[in-house]
Amino acid sequence: MSRVLIIGCGGVASVAIQKCCQADGIFQEICIASRTKAKCDALAASLAGKTATKITTARVDADKVEEVIALIEAYKPDLVMNIALPYQDLTIMDACLACGVNYMDTANYEPENTDDPAWRAVYEKRCREAGFSAYFDYSWQWAYREKFEKAGLTALLGCGFDPGVTQAYCAYAQKHEFDTIETVDILDCNGGDHGYPFATNFNPEVNLREVSAPGSYWENGHWVEIPAMSIKRVYDFDGVGQKDMYLLHHEEIESLAENLPGVRRIRFFMTFGQSYLTHMKCLENVGMLSTVPVEFEGHSIVPIKFLKALLPDPASLGKRTVGKTNIGCIFTGKKDGKEKHYYIYNICDHQACYREVGSQAISYTTGVPAMCGALMLLTGKWNQKGVHTVEEFDPDPFLEALGKYGLPHQETYTPVLVD
Repeated sequence: MSRVLIIGCGGVASVAIQKCCQADGIFQEICIASRTKAKCDALAASLAGKTATKITTARVDADKVEEVIALIEAYKPDLVMNIALPYQDLTIMDACLACGVNYMDTANYEPENTDDPAWRAVYEKRCREAGFSAYFDYSWQWAYREKFEKAGLTALLGCGFDPGVTQAYCAYAQKHEFDTIETVDILDCNGGDHGYPFATNFNPEVNLREVSAPGSYWENGHWVEIPAMSIKRVYDFDGVGQKDMYLLHHEEIESLAENLPGVRRIRFFMTFGQSYLTHMKCLENVGMLSTVPVEFEGHSIVPIKFLKALLPDPASLGKRTVGKTNIGCIFTGKKDGKEKHYYIYNICDHQACYREVGSQAISYTTGVPAMCGALMLLTGKWNQKGVHTVEEFDPDPFLEALGKYGLPHQETYTPVLVD
């Protein structure tokens, strides 16, 4: 019997939980926990009578290690799925170590307070030594490698779509398509339209912080950092059409640079419409993306948290979002001494996702891989001890599960390359 504790109850968690209930009896018991128990209760009630999975709920403040430990000790899960915020990765990992439970998440750690002096000192040292300045990086979680290995536990990091599936695509290309991979371009296209002048498709704090940061890419053994949104390309995406895309820093580049031997360059591009960029720049210019508290009428307010309260809840966008996403990887390299190109990608329809699980495709494309990653751990297909990212495991059963549960891949050997 598999018993799983899922921390988080937002849009992505809702998809992952519903998909767990479809997974052939693997997830026999689930506890949904978050700071707002009423959200967990509502989701559990919506699934009552529709699944054989036994669902319970709990309240937990995942910022507090002792609360997570108490919940794990009371529930005794086989796996903890962290689908909360990346701010809480380390506290949940600490709790899993204390309780001897496997761990997984969908995004790597970043701090909520980027002005914390202790974190800032480590961050500034990393910026100087590594050469990129994004607030999120794997070093904090990679520091747990030896602890998890000695405990005989597995921590699976970043098992969403990107990061996550994109890394599995890289492992698949390395295993089946190439002798050596020379370049990787990860392309994330959201061709959806929700009808709002401005909204974010996932947590606004994380999303806006990521997009407004300097971009960077890996080339010839080192990082190259560029001003935010300063490299633009236009690409014609299958199923979506021609879109503007911009080079961003993204976490999977960091692990792929370690795990793809001989790779010369890795880049990440994401599509944005002009309206989104104009709104974001205006908000940045007036200080609304700041994480530094300001005093207003006797209250301390964090600007980006206030902005989050004003923007539409990403979980509410499903009903009104139309169009498709296209996310995948373009590779160049060699096979049997010959130059080769390869493109593997998924197309996902926003309205099809809404009809199935009540979400837009952004939540769907993250929630389904989270469930599939948990499936790999619970069935023993992925069992390497320590702290690992997706490309370190066998991609074949994972891609098979993705296809079965809603995210089949397509491929072409004649892709248009990104210059």
